[in-house]
Amino acid sequence: MRKNPCKLVTSVLYSPLFFLIIFLFNSPTHAASEQKKKPNIVLVLMDNFGYGEIGVYGGGMMRGAPTPNIDSIAYEGFQLTNYNVEAECTPSRSALMTGRYGIRTRQQPDGPPRGVWYGITKWEITLAEMLSDQGYATGIFGKWHLGDTEGRYPTDQGFDEWNGIPRSSDRAFWPDSNSFSPGSHPDAVFTHVMSSFKGQKPKELEVFDRAKRATIDRDITDNAIDFIKRKAADEQPFFAYLPYTQTHEPVDPHPDYYGKTGNGSFADVLAQTDDYIGELLGTIDDLGLKEDTIFIFTSDNGREGVPRSFGFTGPWRSGMFSPYEGSLRVPFLIRWPGQIPSKKVSNEIFHQIDLFPTIASFIGADIPTDRIIDGVDQSNFLKGKSDKSARESMVIYIGNELFGVKWRNWKLLLKEMDSDGYGIKKMAYPTVYNLLVDPKEEVPELNYLNDTWVDFPLYQVMEDHEASIANDSGAPGP
Repeated sequence: MRKNPCKLVTSVLYSPLFFLIIFLFNSPTHAASEQKKKPNIVLVLMDNFGYGEIGVYGGGMMRGAPTPNIDSIAYEGFQLTNYNVEAECTPSRSALMTGRYGIRTRQQPDGPPRGVWYGITKWEITLAEMLSDQGYATGIFGKWHLGDTEGRYPTDQGFDEWNGIPRSSDRAFWPDSNSFSPGSHPDAVFTHVMSSFKGQKPKELEVFDRAKRATIDRDITDNAIDFIKRKAADEQPFFAYLPYTQTHEPVDPHPDYYGKTGNGSFADVLAQTDDYIGELLGTIDDLGLKEDTIFIFTSDNGREGVPRSFGFTGPWRSGMFSPYEGSLRVPFLIRWPGQIPSKKVSNEIFHQIDLFPTIASFIGADIPTDRIIDGVDQSNFLKGKSDKSARESMVIYIGNELFGVKWRNWKLLLKEMDSDGYGIKKMAYPTVYNLLVDPKEEVPELNYLNDTWVDFPLYQVMEDHEASIANDSGAPGP
């Protein structure tokens, strides 16, 4: 005897088990579980930290201090050897936060571009704002350097809380200088550590002098760990942004690390930083958040341009403020167990502007459509679904001047810089480097005459960018 299917369906629909399933899938607990599936994000940004400092990039022990904790991110995740940034602190941070080239954020609707250290205007949409709109708690602990006037501090630009410094670390020299002249200019005043929460006016705390300079990265780490623990307890997805102040001048290790390596202050700071990263990774792991957290370690640009900085750019030429690879290529490590493959290394080209749309893709967010976003979605590349980067070109600016472009392993420079200073040499004919054949950019003609066809894609990148800038209405101020 065949059973009536209608009666079977009716029986299931009105069974206690059916109502239990409906309740579970519509309960606040289930909604919270769905919300929790959005990954937490910890983004560590070093300051003027060269390509060759950590072990997996050829540094570590060779630099006087092993870096096992930072190296572990590579072993458990993805290491990029062709990750590119802008050549100076403020443009680089601007590009990272907005997904837009620094020059684009400085374009004004009327008049010439803003100064290179202006930062971003209120109109820009930051990574923190995008994540906040998706329900994330957002905290920044460290150096901002993207605006220090009313309405342009981190807590005005998408962050819920901030503790750190508004400007550059080199201002730590001033309070200890016996030739500092108070009252010489309205802007020539001591920098203070600052603290603020969204909707509140930032407060000035202690003076940022050499003593505070030595301990601030310890504070950054402690504040970030406290933030992570608080948000984990609330079961709220979080974005913890740690723009450390090292290894920008002055390179002053914490008293606990001074002399620890026996290899000088730079090695002491390298050991200090590795321990701090170990604490952050340990906190994530101890809270059971390892599989639910994207952890990124990178830098804003290469080593300081001055020789006394002792920074190391690995095989690459020059340092920050230059158009060469030692300025533009920095470490980039990312860990997200179960989503990003482990022990993967790639030399495919990637730019810091790609992080904005890539993170948006990771969490299912939309990117702004009312402005040009220069970054591209690299989620498939980072997840190992594609061996090829979604990018094959980029432009190079120093200040507001276009210096050149990169396309695949080729670089074209309209201008060069003196090796012993910041003097700019305008070339009668652009120089072209093959970065695989000549990674130190020593012989422009090497291999180029065999491959002058690269002029076409290189110049196309330049022309397309210039046309885009010409048609960009700019970023409204202030």
